[in-house]
Amino acid sequence: MKNKEKLVLIALSLIILLGVFLRVYHINTAPPGIYPDEAVNGQDALRVLDDFDNFQWFYPDNDGREGLFMNLVTVSFAFFGVSAFSLKLPAIIFGILAILGTYLLAREMFKSDRLALLAAFFGAVSFVSVNFSRISFRANMLPFILVWSFYFLFLGLNSKKTIHFVLAGIFFGLGMHSYIAFRLAPFILVGALPFLFLAKKDFIKDFCKPIGMFIISFIIIALPMFYTFYIHPEYFWSRPNHVSVFSPEISKGHPWKMLLNNIELSFLKYNFIPDNNWRNSFPPFPVLNPALGVLFLLGMFSSIIIFGRSLWARLANKTYSNNLIIHAVLLLWFFVMLVPEFMTAEGLPHALRAIGTLPVVYIWAAFFVGFILKKVEENILWGKKIIYGFFIFVILFIGVFDTAKYHFFWANNIQTARSFEKNITDAAYYINTLPPEKEVYAVLGNMQRVVVRMFNWNESNFHDLSPFELDKINPKNIKEIVIVFSDYRKDEIIKELSARFGEMQLRTIEDAQGLKYYILEKIN
Repeated sequence: MKNKEKLVLIALSLIILLGVFLRVYHINTAPPGIYPDEAVNGQDALRVLDDFDNFQWFYPDNDGREGLFMNLVTVSFAFFGVSAFSLKLPAIIFGILAILGTYLLAREMFKSDRLALLAAFFGAVSFVSVNFSRISFRANMLPFILVWSFYFLFLGLNSKKTIHFVLAGIFFGLGMHSYIAFRLAPFILVGALPFLFLAKKDFIKDFCKPIGMFIISFIIIALPMFYTFYIHPEYFWSRPNHVSVFSPEISKGHPWKMLLNNIELSFLKYNFIPDNNWRNSFPPFPVLNPALGVLFLLGMFSSIIIFGRSLWARLANKTYSNNLIIHAVLLLWFFVMLVPEFMTAEGLPHALRAIGTLPVVYIWAAFFVGFILKKVEENILWGKKIIYGFFIFVILFIGVFDTAKYHFFWANNIQTARSFEKNITDAAYYINTLPPEKEVYAVLGNMQRVVVRMFNWNESNFHDLSPFELDKINPKNIKEIVIVFSDYRKDEIIKELSARFGEMQLRTIEDAQGLKYYILEKIN
């Protein structure tokens, strides 16, 4: 192995290790709680552990979710037990593998280790990628699937080996099992096809068979999901119908006006306005930090210019160039993966729905840095050290800024704790510590109950109820009863249970940020 290759391998290993550290450090307390949507995934996993007959390719609860992620959580629970770490482990792994995939894809596209390492570094440290990798959402599979699919596609285009197209098809087929936004990904390929004809001189001769194998492998892997949607067409439309900008109930008769506004918000969130959902971002900051945001914009504009020039050179001068297909794919990828965000009308901007754009964001930012440094090396005779020093400072700033933003500020902010309903997770942990002779009743909202249920699954002394089901509280031994609840209908709960069981002791459990849950126990 040459010295340069060793240095690249060391640098890549350090970037991946940094990405691992940022994704597992204090994983049990940052985010500060388990959001109910995460717990629903865990609940489905626990049902499969109880009885494999509960295994599904698509889980209909919570507006419907593709099943691969939940089934991987099942495996995690089977090996490590039920915990915040094991619930989030699949998301962490997908986030780490996306870093490696981003490196490989960028290197295959641009044949530059420096550019590829920069793209991987941005993906490793960026607040938005670190944040989502630490939350048990199936959307975390999307960047991983896209970067590995396109890595093997570009590897196949360069090598002309059928096996690479087969591997690309396998990863692309997995996408149908991942996240609803992936359903638009085939439009990237359809849109790129004309540019492949233009970029490759003997495209049909060289790639007809490999593309056929890509399609076959994609269909084979995606077939269980296609069959599921065939026998349950309502699963395919369950989520889109609820949030579509073209839903009359949502758009109030002005879908196109809403769509244009959504497109504007979707673009602006990267650099100028926040995603106000604290689970996705850190208001009032935009999705990207200032330095990475500027590099992203400059990289995107550079990509548009190079694509235009390459297309003109091909049409006017019959000049073949890989730049045409590279930048066509990047542009199509970004804009197609932005569609799931601006076609919905719920809580925009919404960074999670645009998670599929993130690899392109990092590649564009790295591309611009690489482009400038290459021009400096070719054309500038003096002052190179100053320019290198400036970019080193910018790159370090990106890493330090986003790390501090996540682990020191966002993770400890009370708004983050409220957004993740930390008090409910604390209540779940408390219940889990109670001795088996206690009869525990968690009286909470419907989604809150899922969190405490997941951490106390199959506990014979545990029951969860809504505040409208208090009549179901019938303890065998009134002296051992423990009732846990939140502010939701607190006064009604205390009044009704005190009337039924006589005087009870109320304890308020309050954390350092002032978030509370309550415990009612019978006074002995």
